[in-house]
Amino acid sequence: MKTKFILILLVLSNTMLFSQVKVADNFFRDYAYIKASELYEAAVKKGDSSEHVLTRLGDCYYNNSNSEKAALWYGKAVNKYNKISPEYIYKYIQSLRSMGDYEGANDWISKFKELQASDKRANDFEIMDLTKYQELSSTEGKYVTFNPLEINTEYSEFGGFIHEDTFYYASTKVTGEGNNAKIYKWNEEPYLDIFKGTITYDAENATIEDIKALSDDVNTEFHEASIAITNDGKTMYFTRDNINKRKKISYDDEGTSYLKIYKASKIGEKWSNVVELPFNDKIHSTGHPALSPDNKTLYFVSDREGGLGSTDIYSVEIKESGTYGEPINLGSKINTPGRDMFPYVAKDSTFYFSSDGHISLGLLDVFKSNMLQVKDKDSITEPQNLGAPFNSRFDDFAFFINSDEQTGFISSNREEGSGSDDIYQFGTYLCKQVIKGIVKDKSNMLPIPEAKVKLLDETGKELEEVIADENGAFEFEVECEKKYTIIGQKLDYRDDIQDVETTNVPDEEQIQDLLLTPFIVNNEIVINPIFFDYDKSNIRPDAAYELENIVTVMKNHPKMHIKIESHTDSRGRDAYNEKLSDRRAKSTRDYIISRGITSNRIDSAIGYGEYQLINECGNGVKCSEAKHQENRRSKFIITNEY
Repeated sequence: MKTKFILILLVLSNTMLFSQVKVADNFFRDYAYIKASELYEAAVKKGDSSEHVLTRLGDCYYNNSNSEKAALWYGKAVNKYNKISPEYIYKYIQSLRSMGDYEGANDWISKFKELQASDKRANDFEIMDLTKYQELSSTEGKYVTFNPLEINTEYSEFGGFIHEDTFYYASTKVTGEGNNAKIYKWNEEPYLDIFKGTITYDAENATIEDIKALSDDVNTEFHEASIAITNDGKTMYFTRDNINKRKKISYDDEGTSYLKIYKASKIGEKWSNVVELPFNDKIHSTGHPALSPDNKTLYFVSDREGGLGSTDIYSVEIKESGTYGEPINLGSKINTPGRDMFPYVAKDSTFYFSSDGHISLGLLDVFKSNMLQVKDKDSITEPQNLGAPFNSRFDDFAFFINSDEQTGFISSNREEGSGSDDIYQFGTYLCKQVIKGIVKDKSNMLPIPEAKVKLLDETGKELEEVIADENGAFEFEVECEKKYTIIGQKLDYRDDIQDVETTNVPDEEQIQDLLLTPFIVNNEIVINPIFFDYDKSNIRPDAAYELENIVTVMKNHPKMHIKIESHTDSRGRDAYNEKLSDRRAKSTRDYIISRGITSNRIDSAIGYGEYQLINECGNGVKCSEAKHQENRRSKFIITNEY
């Protein structure tokens, strides 16, 4: 008998635990992560450490940007369950990184890579799958003007660079000066020269006038291209074929000529006094110079020995004496087994470069790295592919950007161009819209001042929270072409949750009012109907979900007392209905007490059966199910001043 009693208690305990998790799931569904986490944690304390509960707890805190607690619960889950979804391992790693626990994150990255061999789902987070390709190739949500320059010809133009109001670029354009129309056998085009012109431009249009080739001190019969100019405008670094003192190209024993970096000084309006840099290599190419914002470091590309791939990017210190330090390979965060080239550093220290060794849309793509923006090497993130429209399935390279204005130039040999390489101008802009509305009392449509309004993204992550003004008005600035959720909240009101989708029209307003239903009406706490299974009095999860509103109101008002009334419809015997409703009233009372409300605050819990019908549907009267439902109700009457 005692054993049977214990088994009954265990069954009841497990049933209530299951119910509580179901209730938590409902709150999670409605983005009420704090309430959901409270219920999930209560379930954990009662012995439920299932994968579902632990990962849901992690998600509650992850979506609220609480990395420490997210890592706590994800950590419990991933360490307990060997076959857990890779999604949670990924989120665990992200949470660890967010906390600054790079060692822990790196340990799990190693495990994650091992997992890829046995679990195909894990590959979705790192390798280039169809979804990632579609993401990079899509221009949705990217607001960029992208236009070819009028200076493009049937041959090659690339490497646009601006210093003050002068635009520099490399071109095979024949001018009668400089290259003298010599043909480069590699592509059967004239050799490259460096040109300059006066530029006026905005985000959409650029006009380049008075175009001239640089002097013969810089331009020769062979290649010159890819420049960098110091902030004071007095020194220019550029790439040139390896030529001798007679300005003839030099070859090694196998007939190969290599690129080198040279330096020119500006004297008056002319670039002259050209000298070769000392770290050029005799049997390997060195080119594509770029300067750090403080002009103390020069970056360049080389295929010299000791690199990681076909071409690598290096840095070299420019000393105050005018001498140079030893070249340093930028390492595997930037360089790959492929081609890594065309470095450029923006004013904000973002490091840009082109590569075909990182995941790309095809051939060379432009990437950006935070390597110069962080002090801790462990904080350097993987290079980010700029995606379309900057990148394409063709070569995209020689990136230049004014980070203050978010305008610049990129070179590409994409098929819609005028020649083999063309320069494109771009201007990025933010497409913003406004979500605005008024929080109102649904019962009387009057504004509710100082209501709390939350903005969530499509994944349910909270982005922002505002307090409505004295007229109930609220407003969020949001991005175009996004899906958002807004939640209105106020003490003693039911939340209102509305989805809003923005368009692609800049500055458009999306109007969405929020209607909050009051819980306290005429000295009664009013919630949605509580449903019971036929002939049952146990609390179902959907009923518990509604009863949590009673719990919340009473916790908000610690002095409040209530009495509970339960009513049935007229079907069935009168005496039986009275007993059934009384059991339901007391089950309702017991649930509220189990959630932390002291028993002395519930003055009574009484079932009245069918004796207090609120419509004509008495014994023997034919009524619809909806009419009978009106009589099946629970009431929570406030019995004191609170």
